[in-house]
Amino acid sequence: MLVIPRVLCFITHGDDVLLLRGAPDKRLWANRYNGIGGHLEPGEDIYSAARREIQEEAGIPIMELHLRGVISVAPEGDGPGVLLLVLTAQALSRDVQASAEGQPVWIPRNQIGTLDVVEDVPVILEWTLERKPDESVFAARSFRDEEGNICLIRGA
Repeated sequence: MLVIPRVLCFITHGDDVLLLRGAPDKRLWANRYNGIGGHLEPGEDIYSAARREIQEEAGIPIMELHLRGVISVAPEGDGPGVLLLVLTAQALSRDVQASAEGQPVWIPRNQIGTLDVVEDVPVILEWTLERKPDESVFAARSFRDEEGNICLIRGA
């Protein structure tokens, strides 16, 4: 299966998580909340890609990045799948900058379920933030069921 590598970053400051509310004109997830991220450019490693995406989408300084999970996303139709690399970082500041991608917003972790988030974000966020610093990364797969709902299954 051909896959496109992408990073998904959850940045925290205290009990708040920085999510990006997608711009109204975005092709995918317009006006919906998601983590910060995007595709890897040719020649980039995942950490360089994550830092670039964080700067492009939020303009915020962070402490070191940590890889927390890897999710294999099944292709839809004849297109490629996605290899989603999930990372965390702590923000050094709460000052964010909007971009063409959308508006970064600090959300209390316990309120994320009340927002219009991309449907798999609450589960991925829970799996990600429950990781202890010395734990290995989680592995999961994602696919759409017959009704079009996203299904996430975490590996052992």
